[in-house]
Amino acid sequence: MDRRYFAGIDIGSTCAKTVVLDEDCNVVLKDLRPTGYSSVETAEAIRGYIEENVKGNSYTAVATGYGRVSVPFAKKCVTEISCHARGAVRIFAEENLNVIDIGGQDTKLIVIEKGTVSEFVMNDKCSAGTGRFLEVMSNTLSITPEALCTMAESGREIHISSLCTVFAESEVIGLIGRGTPREDIAYAVIDSIVQKVKTQSGKLRLIDGPLCLTGGLCDYKYVVELLGKAFKRDVLTTPEARFAGAFGAAMYAMKQ
Repeated sequence: MDRRYFAGIDIGSTCAKTVVLDEDCNVVLKDLRPTGYSSVETAEAIRGYIEENVKGNSYTAVATGYGRVSVPFAKKCVTEISCHARGAVRIFAEENLNVIDIGGQDTKLIVIEKGTVSEFVMNDKCSAGTGRFLEVMSNTLSITPEALCTMAESGREIHISSLCTVFAESEVIGLIGRGTPREDIAYAVIDSIVQKVKTQSGKLRLIDGPLCLTGGLCDYKYVVELLGKAFKRDVLTTPEARFAGAFGAAMYAMKQ
């Protein structure tokens, strides 16, 4: 008997995430790969991956994210806000929650009430507070993002004042030139991301429900720790939360 599957494809600026659900909403496939230079080529590679694994059965795909228009086999494109909200509700099993999504090019804060988006705010792409900012600063320090986050735990509290990645990088280069320990600079980088997110949160009304982190930084425990200190509340996350957008897109595919 032919089974139907439902694919959510989240083409981000840095990574492409795919989740495939079966008719009972069980996870059948989960894939993470670099987006690379061409979102179109990445989408085609994902198509091949899905079709190889569903073994001739039919599937419906919905695309979201930065490169969602590059997925020609998707039946529909849905906004990142809608998909991340629905995916977060699924992952954290809560209908009332606040979501921080730190992506490669932007950071989103989403308030969800009764499973529906009630408010959201998104930063501009030049600002600190994104995965790209962390990547640029790691390159400047000649270490990986993972190493920077670990190093930041033993750093002193110094701060980067610039909100633009280009000017912030100049600040970091100046700190290096003055012989500032890398641990201190690493702390300043993570603190800059966290403070930018905290400032963004002032543009909306957070509710009493859980505060959850999704996106590429959910694996970095020190980011989670500093966010908790900034918001004065626990921040929930899980490695699966990186797939929130793809989960949400797959759930939209089930409605097509």
